Amino acid sequence: MLTLQHSSFVSFCPNDNKLRSFANGVTIMSKRRDFSEKSNEERPILRIKVPNTIVARSAIAVLSLGFIDAGYSGDWSRIGVISKETEELLKIAAFLVVPLCIFLALSFSNDSTD
Repeated sequence: MLTLQHSSFVSFCPNDNKLRSFANGVTIMSKRRDFSEKSNEERPILRIKVPNTIVARSAIAVLSLGFIDAGYSGDWSRIGVISKETEELLKIAAFLVVPLCIFLALSFSNDSTD
């Protein structure tokens, strides 16, 4: 439960209320929900089971795309994150890293051993 009060004072209640007071006199109260009252209620929990091979392939793809973006976009050196020399080095490294990442991503077996 969330209650919004316009007042210039903060009062503390003995029950487990959480109060937050702001400089403009607004006090926000939130009361912690008692889970023992409605424990028979089933809450839907979203559980997504993703195989480890998909997670690994995604991480490898992000790594290779990061090399391509940093080396060829020119945005990172233009805003000053990396120098022009580093950008040229990343362009050369992308020729090695991207094929290696493609090989690693394809070398994972499709069998899930989770």
